Amino acid sequence: MDFFNQKFIAEEIDALYINFEIDDIESVMAIFSEYPNIAGLNVTAPYKEEIISLLDDLDESALGVGAVNVIKIVRNVNDSKMTLVGYNSDMTAFKNSIQPLINDDMTKALVLGTGGASKAVKRALELLGIDVSFVSRKKSASTFTYEELTKQMIHEHKIIVNTTPMGTYPDVDQCPNIPYRFITPAHLCYDLVYNPSETLFIKNASQQGAMTKNGLEMLLLQAFESYKIWTE
Repeated sequence: MDFFNQKFIAEEIDALYINFEIDDIESVMAIFSEYPNIAGLNVTAPYKEEIISLLDDLDESALGVGAVNVIKIVRNVNDSKMTLVGYNSDMTAFKNSIQPLINDDMTKALVLGTGGASKAVKRALELLGIDVSFVSRKKSASTFTYEELTKQMIHEHKIIVNTTPMGTYPDVDQCPNIPYRFITPAHLCYDLVYNPSETLFIKNASQQGAMTKNGLEMLLLQAFESYKIWTE
């Protein structure tokens, strides 16, 4: 919140970024009634996929992901009719954050979790030429379970990304249940969690010599992208 409000002040924009706590996705529509001049919204879990049903249009970034974390409100100058357009800044932010760390040996990735953030990560990695496999607690045709992860699978997938909230403060003693002993210095382990800065997932991967990164840069990059969407 401070980032956006400081940007508004610095650029002399008459705007305020505030937080809305909602109990269900339908409550979003009440926000527009209460704040008729609202120009945009960020959307957080667990509503990144549900929100799509309430939107009028999707940007290419959101279409490719199937989840939305930024809404821009476009008003018709003649009748002030609102058009709600969905974007996905998570995908762009993650792609720009991880790209400098990827080398030619990293051709496959395991994405831990299957929520809205995981879809953004999958799309970003695919755009970088990486084959992606999901890992979840529940078995499906498109996912592996944590129990199915073998030494060979870890060896083949040199990128491992945690998109689950496990390890987020205050639950710092938790982490995804993967066989960390098979991780090597050739791996890149990226955790979307940024609080704490060193999660148990990152600690375990670091102990195996892997390159690691937390989600702070992604958080900042997606904020920059959100601001750009709203103000351009």
